[in-house]
Amino acid sequence: MRKIERQMNTAIATLEDGQQWKNANTMVATHNGVCHVFLHGNKIAEVGEGFIVLMDGGWQSTTTKSRLNAILAENGLPGECVFQKNFEWNVRLTDGTTIPFFSGMRLN
Repeated sequence: MRKIERQMNTAIATLEDGQQWKNANTMVATHNGVCHVFLHGNKIAEVGEGFIVLMDGGWQSTTTKSRLNAILAENGLPGECVFQKNFEWNVRLTDGTTIPFFSGMRLN
């Protein structure tokens, strides 16, 4: 995990409502108990109590995928990850099954 992703995860875990953290191209802002994660100004995730919403922000880039996987590693269930196969994004769930990625998908 990259240093900026560790810092991002720390911000997700520690920010109070209304606060924000920003470093380079990544920002975390909290509103009503939900952390909103942005990459280059595009929302890529929401992390709340018991849920994560994954988005691609319009860019299925290596960096977006890396940030989402860092969020899942820290806040998701064991084994959850975003990966690419045959140029298509997929999500591996805890039981090993895979589903197609779509922006706005919610994991509990």
